[in-house]
Amino acid sequence: MRISSANPPNHTGVLVLSNGLIFKGYGVGATGEAVGEVCFNTAMTGYQEILTDPSYAGQFVTFTFPHIGNVGVNNEDVEFAADSAVQAARGVIFREKVTSPSNYRSQFDLPGWLKRRGVIGLCGIDTRALSAMIREQGMPHGVIAHSPSGNFDIEAMQVRAKEWAGLEGRDLAKDMTALSGFSHSEALWTRESGFENKNADAQRPLIVVIDYGVKKNILRLLADQNCRVQVVPASTSFEEIISFKPDGVVLSNGPGDPVATGDYAVPIIRKLIDCEIPVFGICLGHQMLALALGAKTQKMDQGHHGANHPVKDLTTGKVEIVSMNHGFCVDAKSLPENVSETHTSLFDGTNCGIALKGKKVFSVQHHPEASPGPQDSFYIFKRFVDSLGDQANAA
Repeated sequence: MRISSANPPNHTGVLVLSNGLIFKGYGVGATGEAVGEVCFNTAMTGYQEILTDPSYAGQFVTFTFPHIGNVGVNNEDVEFAADSAVQAARGVIFREKVTSPSNYRSQFDLPGWLKRRGVIGLCGIDTRALSAMIREQGMPHGVIAHSPSGNFDIEAMQVRAKEWAGLEGRDLAKDMTALSGFSHSEALWTRESGFENKNADAQRPLIVVIDYGVKKNILRLLADQNCRVQVVPASTSFEEIISFKPDGVVLSNGPGDPVATGDYAVPIIRKLIDCEIPVFGICLGHQMLALALGAKTQKMDQGHHGANHPVKDLTTGKVEIVSMNHGFCVDAKSLPENVSETHTSLFDGTNCGIALKGKKVFSVQHHPEASPGPQDSFYIFKRFVDSLGDQANAA
């Protein structure tokens, strides 16, 4: 085993990786141990939204930006739509100790908020070295621990990290989805009035969102397009979805292996396509739509996690800066002839969007709802609603 850096005095936290590396620092938030996959996120803002994004289930988020927690947290910026108390990311890692919050919207300090949510944090380590290792060697399995006594069984933690099965083959959407369906009418936040509530009338299009771990801002952007929004759990049957008489269906983001979740989701997606319902997929929803259309997905070495990724819309030639969070991707070479590639990453050329030719069916790998991140891709929600037909444009 190798210590990554000099031992900090009176350390109370540690990260032990399956490859033998040990990072010692100071524990923050909940005490105890957790096992997961270690990734890094390059966003400079929006740490609360990141840590409550269900797509991070089973992972530890390492922030490359050193100062995390300085603006505190609040009750409004939680992205977990199903249950704001449920844990998304298993752990969080940052460089500097958290200072007292200073922001007019802050309600709580980050360490106390992490503790209440059961999330273990670690600060005071060399996040640059950890991020560089992930970039070069891929996302490792690890165990993160926080103990005020500073006593840790390092050998047992390494064994646990090595024996952890990882995310491949794991259906994590079942743990992140809503337990029951619900309607949503909250639209986007403004400085003047906060979150606007839009109770769309019965003449507006109805969108059913299949919740594999949906983020709230996806729902807000649909409401902002004057849609009625009905969220249903991931396991909802085709017959139940059709009973709502939806004008369109959104396949949400979520965590885990798309092949595993696709075991029950893909047959439903295929039925929706067959009955000519417009379908829009995001992130995990994009990957499972690709599977439903006959393509393949694959695990990425380091994934894409950040709010500054350049993506090219091949249908317009426009380059947009987007928010991303995924560890699996669609194999572009496996796309069948009736599926076109609509978006690509300018970082590594991986697929970031597809469309089924002749159908109102498309998806994107990135997060057009941002939160956090730039708003370059908000147009995709309008593109989807416009595709629904005349009803979407009713006065």
